[in-house]
Amino acid sequence: MQIFLRPNHPDSFAGDRSFLYGRRAANQRIEAWWGTLRKQSAQFWMNLFKTFQDDGHFTGDFLDKSLIQFCFLNLVQDELDEVVNTWNSHKIRPRSSDEAASGRPFVMYSFPELHSAEDRLKPIDMEEVTLCMEECTPKGRFLCDETVFELCCLLMEEKGWDAPADPLDSADLYIMLREEIQNIL
Repeated sequence: MQIFLRPNHPDSFAGDRSFLYGRRAANQRIEAWWGTLRKQSAQFWMNLFKTFQDDGHFTGDFLDKSLIQFCFLNLVQDELDEVVNTWNSHKIRPRSSDEAASGRPFVMYSFPELHSAEDRLKPIDMEEVTLCMEECTPKGRFLCDETVFELCCLLMEEKGWDAPADPLDSADLYIMLREEIQNIL
């Protein structure tokens, strides 16, 4: 995407030079980010969904995917937002071994001049932005397929089931909804 959005800028980081492929060892900061994401959030969800699969509660079909979205999407998004906020607020310590900037990522991005850095924000053609937006699926009104969403809401109302407040409640709701819908089919 970076290459696509910067094909003709006149600086030394334009076009093919706007993205580097390299060894993982050379990407310590992004690797640290992925490690943080996995430790603080993703591994829990990966383990939970793997348990559903191992226990026969998830086959990967349309219904199961929609039910996972219905029951877990908001919780997962809240956790991802929290991890991003934590990462963007953490302190990058100065290192004497290189000239990398130090500080908090959010402040460094918002105020590069405080770190003797150059703001490298470049204008983008609206046509390119429109093309990118056409390739994305924005989060809609429904967490999953609309029909499954409405059926889940109806079943929850009929059964007196509350909206889940945590992962364990969501897991229980997923299993109950799956069972009810499979009995209907």
